[in-house]
Amino acid sequence: MAEKKHALVTGGSRGIGMAIVDQLLQQGCDVWYLSRSEGEAASLRTKAESLGCSLTWVECNMADRVSVEQAVEQVIKDAKSIEVLVNNAGITRDGLIMRMKDEAWDEVIAVNLTGAFLTSRRIGRLMASQRMGSIINISSVVGIMGNGGQSNYAASKAGLIGFSKSLARELSSRGVRVNVVAPGFIQTAMTDVLPDTLKEGLNTQIPLARIGKAEEVAHAVAFLASEKASYITGQVLAVDGGMAM
Repeated sequence: MAEKKHALVTGGSRGIGMAIVDQLLQQGCDVWYLSRSEGEAASLRTKAESLGCSLTWVECNMADRVSVEQAVEQVIKDAKSIEVLVNNAGITRDGLIMRMKDEAWDEVIAVNLTGAFLTSRRIGRLMASQRMGSIINISSVVGIMGNGGQSNYAASKAGLIGFSKSLARELSSRGVRVNVVAPGFIQTAMTDVLPDTLKEGLNTQIPLARIGKAEEVAHAVAFLASEKASYITGQVLAVDGGMAM
């Protein structure tokens, strides 16, 4: 029987992050997730137990360097090894660049890009010593196409793509794979509050003519984390209904 994998997911308390946690549990992983609160993912603890797995929340402010470093060290102390890292934590602070305040830029870059750097630096070192591991960074179709009013978000998500490709080159000789999943317009609590007219307008831009589901993103992440993707690294998988074709 294969040894159980240990997975760390940032921003795993709700939405896409929670769906990723769910899928990794179904793959038989013990999962740790970082977020400010336990959130909705706490409801998966009973499911984890029924699958013979564990689910552990570690409090973390992804905008704070010390908080991230301490949280990651706690996970490593508990887990001993990490085979899967998913950098999913992300925020938006939208606005036209002419009106965008420094804080809106700095906070988005800190959470979306620097947070992934901090976790990947430490976990990447551990995976390199293990000579195995899979890192999946959650970017966005906006990081590929750009979007008016989201220059900070687009910069952070585009940065994740370049960061991931570079990291893939650095870690490949140690048996560590690094890939990117770039979701399009996905139904979450963040998008539920958008006006119906805006949603309908977005649907016309999507070749599949519908909003994606969080679990559809999670399935892609679970695939890249598995041995089925053992010969895939440095790639960007868009889960966007065809938006970025």
